[in-house]
Amino acid sequence: MISDNIKKGVVRTPNKSLLYALGLTDEEINRPLIGVVNSFNEIVPGHMNLDKICEAVKSGIRLAGGTPIEFPAIAVCDGIAMGHIGMKYSLVTRDLIADSTECMAIAHQFDGLVMIPNCDKNVPGLLMAAARLNLPTIFISGGPMLSGKLTSGKRTCLSSMFEAVGSYYNGQINDFELKEWTKNSCPTCGSCSGMYTANSMNCLTESLGMSLRGNGTIPSVYSKRIRLAKQTGIKIMELVEKNIKPSDIMNNESFKNALAVDMALGCSTNTMLHLPAIAHELNIKIDLNDVNSISERTPNLCHLAPTGDTYMEDLEFAGGVYAVMKELQKKNLIFDKLITVTGKTIKENLKDVQNLNNSIIRDIDNPYSKNGGIAVLFGNLATNGCVVKRSAVDKKMLKHTGKAKVFDSEEEAITAIYGKKIKSGDVVVIRYEGPKGGPGMREMLNPTSAICGMGLDKEVALITDGRFSGATRGASIGHVSPEAASGGNIAYVKDGDIISIDIPNYKIELKISDEELNNRKKNMVLKEAKIKNGYLARYAKIVSSADKGAILC
Repeated sequence: MISDNIKKGVVRTPNKSLLYALGLTDEEINRPLIGVVNSFNEIVPGHMNLDKICEAVKSGIRLAGGTPIEFPAIAVCDGIAMGHIGMKYSLVTRDLIADSTECMAIAHQFDGLVMIPNCDKNVPGLLMAAARLNLPTIFISGGPMLSGKLTSGKRTCLSSMFEAVGSYYNGQINDFELKEWTKNSCPTCGSCSGMYTANSMNCLTESLGMSLRGNGTIPSVYSKRIRLAKQTGIKIMELVEKNIKPSDIMNNESFKNALAVDMALGCSTNTMLHLPAIAHELNIKIDLNDVNSISERTPNLCHLAPTGDTYMEDLEFAGGVYAVMKELQKKNLIFDKLITVTGKTIKENLKDVQNLNNSIIRDIDNPYSKNGGIAVLFGNLATNGCVVKRSAVDKKMLKHTGKAKVFDSEEEAITAIYGKKIKSGDVVVIRYEGPKGGPGMREMLNPTSAICGMGLDKEVALITDGRFSGATRGASIGHVSPEAASGGNIAYVKDGDIISIDIPNYKIELKISDEELNNRKKNMVLKEAKIKNGYLARYAKIVSSADKGAILC
């Protein structure tokens, strides 16, 4: 056992004495030591139930003959951090989580790990750590929130809440209605109830083979999730015994599976930051051009909120992620011979799986669209690419040409939107919000929701070197690379410039001549860094561009 390094032999008796100081018995010390990485805290609604999940995991580990030892991981609630300086501190925690988990696991020589994440950045952060450490590891999330419900019977969720603010400013709802939305949009603990980033990443953890069935979809408040947590605790002992490691499970083909499931589900554009970053830890490169190739051949089968009016509990009752994979398997769109944390192959896992509701998960021959939920656009405005959630774009906006309205921060843009300065046909450009320029690459849910709430989502596009929440819908194009702070062409756009967007053909163009663009580069000065000290300043110095996953170099 790896843990023998801290408990076997005379030379390790000082180390062992500290295990006794923890109250551990000889019987517990002599068993495999399993690190249980618990992201519980009391500020993130998606994490407030993780204490119960953790206790269930530890029960499973003990039942299977192991000794669980819990330690924490941080997590930020993107919804609470949204729209102010706090959002600069969201993406940057992903790498803090990976690094701190690496430190704890190696310093204390655990034999295996159970990761308990739930929200946007600590799911990929812990997946990065799992790939880097390459110890037997399994994931169990806290589960999604149930959808909200208004007195009218209308179901709702967090993205509807953000859009309600735009409707309020536009005079479409009153104070009473806004208060009702506020109190009912997020009714339980759990990751917010649509196909947002947290749920996207928890579902993709299933498709990568790193968690048991139901990890992404069983609601947080269901006892079924407690049972899943116990089963997860039991399963880690089998993985330790058989020495099945993340590198045995996550490989080039499993990342292609994740991308295919991503396209079928219509996941958050943030997966285009996180999957490359996780793959990087395994020396696997995800090229954004390959993303389009997978998108071209993978149909979009699900329209969960914010794209449609169905929610994570609906996906669970329809058969969950495995049912989506079963549909893809029918057309040989996934690699099914890969091993997973079940100890079985994907083909074995899917043997008896059925699609239980083809209005929630469309049949493979009756998709919402023949191509996937995400597209990567290229052109002189984004020479290294930019990302759009195609499945959440109205058909009228798949091709759009309009005049640029340029803003150098999210705050400037939101003021203009609520001030009714954005008109039909405009292309809103928000720059200096990328990984370096932000720093921290804030989500732009407030301006995109404002555009929707003002009734402009079928008439106005938004382009940014920042990123979007999974709750974003409309012609919202993010991750523009290179970013403005690195001298990307988005830095040289001016008000009134014509921008052409062609999502079906993966193109985005600033309609000015090369000569004019070069003149602007000679005469326009890039903005200085917004933050010059603290963690964000250090982060800005070493972070890569969005097309590389915003990894730290």
